[in-house]
This record gives sequence, structure tokens and C-alpha cells, in this order.
Amino acid sequence: MRTYDLLKLPHGRITKICCIGAGYVGGPTCAVTANKNPDVSVTVVDLSESRIAAWNSSTLPIYEPGLWEQVQGARDGGADRPQNLFFSTDIDKAIDEAELIFVSVNTPTKTMGAGAGLGSDTSYVEMAIRKIAQVATSDKIVVEKSTVPVRTAETMREILKAIGKPGVHFEVLSNPEFLAEGTAIRDLLAPDRILIGSLLNDHGLQAAAALAEVYARWVPRERIITMNLWSSELAKLAANALLAQRISSINALSAVCEATGADIDEIAFAVGTDSRIGPKMLKASVGFGGSCFKKDVLSLAYISECLHLPEVAAYWQSVVDINEYQKDRFTKRIIRCLYNTLNNKKVAVLGFSYKKDTGDTRESAAISIIDALVAEGAKISIYDPQVLESQIWSDIEKFKGARGDVKQYVTVCKDVYKACEGAHAIIVLTEWDEFSNKQIRKRMDWQRVAESMDRPSFVFDGRNIVDAGKLEEMGFRVECIGKPGSGWFKG
Repeated sequence: MRTYDLLKLPHGRITKICCIGAGYVGGPTCAVTANKNPDVSVTVVDLSESRIAAWNSSTLPIYEPGLWEQVQGARDGGADRPQNLFFSTDIDKAIDEAELIFVSVNTPTKTMGAGAGLGSDTSYVEMAIRKIAQVATSDKIVVEKSTVPVRTAETMREILKAIGKPGVHFEVLSNPEFLAEGTAIRDLLAPDRILIGSLLNDHGLQAAAALAEVYARWVPRERIITMNLWSSELAKLAANALLAQRISSINALSAVCEATGADIDEIAFAVGTDSRIGPKMLKASVGFGGSCFKKDVLSLAYISECLHLPEVAAYWQSVVDINEYQKDRFTKRIIRCLYNTLNNKKVAVLGFSYKKDTGDTRESAAISIIDALVAEGAKISIYDPQVLESQIWSDIEKFKGARGDVKQYVTVCKDVYKACEGAHAIIVLTEWDEFSNKQIRKRMDWQRVAESMDRPSFVFDGRNIVDAGKLEEMGFRVECIGKPGSGWFKG
């Protein structure tokens, strides 16, 4: 097999990039890459015509602070820079013209077959790889951006070699993303590290060097780390697993706090001052959500199981089990505090996205909690400042516990005060700044809310963002995660 010759590239470096997948990773990543490499043409492709149309419009398909500025600058160009970011459904053309191709497609948890409920479904990755092999007429660097099981790159190499045209060489790299929704643009502009995994031979190292040059336009070279393919693939799973483990650990301690009268915020501060632990990711809550943590931890558990490491698999499974327990425990606390009956009681849910500063609802705690409350007969009113109403209905219409037509029990409000009016309880499930009475600006008027609610009025803070003392002065009964209750119901 001959060496991938960088001298064949214009100026000895990458000038044309294609990204397969216009989702939460592909879109923002390519927007920043294009902005920082104005002389590189970046094309993002996807099968969804509506999604591509949205990327080409003024209403982007995802919400992310700072994303619009990145997209507009590169997509529309200007007097001081060329247009170099494109969104298209012409996948074949983009693949054939590109020198480097990011594969940034979804790898959800399998729903059937071996490993159902645990392993990652890599069928979209395989579809993308087969398409690349069938279309490419010149050498390509193919980059795993999707989170995949260890040694997926080996499968990719085999498929590319088996299907690719004679004389066309493919080099596969692993380049996992480490983005947090809500801070994705900040994470892209100032990453902690860039990992590039390759085969440790001349072919792989040259391909890794070509990708490193793209990132070196804005990322300090000491933060661009190269390693072997398998280490890079596992590093992504390991990072998410350890972050999820940290959240489940503090949430497990929150249950102990509620049973003993300790305060989880004080505990988190105390242990966070230990330099070996640090303060990050020690915020107790109703549980983690999003597209990555649960999926990746379960994937790691399944990989461990397949490697005949049952104790390791059980360890990682427990991280997810604690997360589910936290949501269930919080739901039962709500029911208990509302006198063990929710029938026809109005409950306002503030926040539907899995975290603030994103419209993403995947694995949001709100979904399972609302499902359980609807099953108890509660009348739910939902308000979220960013999640599309159509997305909320799409999620809640899948409820397992719904009795009959879910729309008899659920309403979606565009106004927070309308959502809270006449409610017996408010449940804060997303830490949007406007819900906090600690914020000086952009906050809701909690006194106005108190005057509009039924009595007694409860606030269940699933994110620990309210000042419970101030709300209690207004007449609320406040229950927070990992803190002593307002004295009405304990245990």
C-alpha cells in the first residue's frame, strides 16, 4: 500500500472538507472549522432536505449560543472573506470532491438484536462508509467524528478496502468530539484537547498530520494530541463515562443528604476544594440527559460484557442505574408532597430541554418525569424558552404511562406565567437562567407567580437554582435536591 502523498494536495495541505451528518456535532464543528480556515472549502451534507434547508436559512435547526455568528460568517461570506461553508444534499458530489471526510452521524443505542438497550447501533456509520467507498474516485482521509465502539475504525478500513475503486487509497482516523451542548461553540474555539488517532505507520501519521494542520489554524499545537486509533476511540467513551460517573456519584450522595439533613451544595463545595477532586461536575440534579452520557456508558458496559469482564460491565451499568433512580426518587417525592394524589391537579413544568442553552430534548429528565405524573392523573403545563412546541409533542406522545389521549393531560405554553397560573406545584427541570430567583436580570417574577397559584403552592427544584429561603418567604413550600425539605414532608 502506497503512502498518502501530502504533496499531491494543494500547497501540501487539506483544502476541501466534506462532513456527512448535519446534526449537533457536524454543523457547529464545520462552522468553526470553516471560519478558522477561510481558504478551505467545507461542505456539510445530509439526507434530510428539511435540515439542510434550515442550515441554509436564518432559522438554524439547532439552538446553540454563538452558532449563528459562526455559520453566517462562513456561509454567507463578506467583503473581507470568501464564502467557504456550504450545506447540501448532494452527497456524492461532496464526497468525490473532498480530500478529507468527517463521518458525523448518529450512533444511537440499539433497540433490537444482540446488545439491544446497551450496544451502539453503528448502521449509519456503515452506510456512510459504504457510500464513500462507492463514490470516491481519488484518495481520501476518512475521519470518525461519531462516538463509536472500540475498533470500529478497523471495520471501516475493511469496508473501504473491499468496496473502494482500484487505485483509490483510504486512510481512517479517529477524531472524537468533546462538545457540551450549550457551550459547543466555546468548546470548539478553545478546546481542552484535540485527539487524533491513527495507525502508527507512515500512511496513518501523514493523514494525522494533515488533519492536525487544519486544527492548528486556531488550536495551540500542544493541545493537539496524537495516539493510536483504538486509544482515541476508547478515550471518548472513557471521558463521557467518567463525567457521568461523577454526576451519579454526587446524586447518590444527595439521597444521603435528604435522609440526614445534610446539604448537598455544602458537601460538593467541601469535596470540590480538594485539588485531587476539583469542583466541576459536582452539581446535584434530577439526573443527566442528552444524547451522549447514557448511550456511551451503556456502550462501555456492553463492550466490557463482550470482553468477558462482567464486574466492569456491572460497575458502568450502575452509573446509569443511579441516574434512573434519581429521576424516580424525585418523582416519588413530588407525589408524596402533593398528598399522594395528583388527580386533576395542575403541575407546571419549567424546562423541557435536558440542560440550559440548548433545545435538545434527548434523554431529558422532563420526559420520564412528566410521563409518570400524567400516569398519576396530573394536568401538566409545560414551558421552555427554546424547545420547539412540535418537539415537545413529539416526545410526550410516546409516553408509556399516558391514559388515553395525552393532550387531555398536557398543554404547552409560550408564556411562563400562563403555565404557572392556577398550578398546585412548579417543577424546575432545566436550569434556564430566567427560572432562578438568584439572577438579577432576565428572571421571572416569582411573587407574581405565587399570587396566581393554588394554595398550598409547592416548588420542586430539580436543578437547585432557586433561593429556597426567598421563595418560602413568599409562601412557597420548597423541595430541592439533596437539601432538607421545607419541613412539611421529610424522608
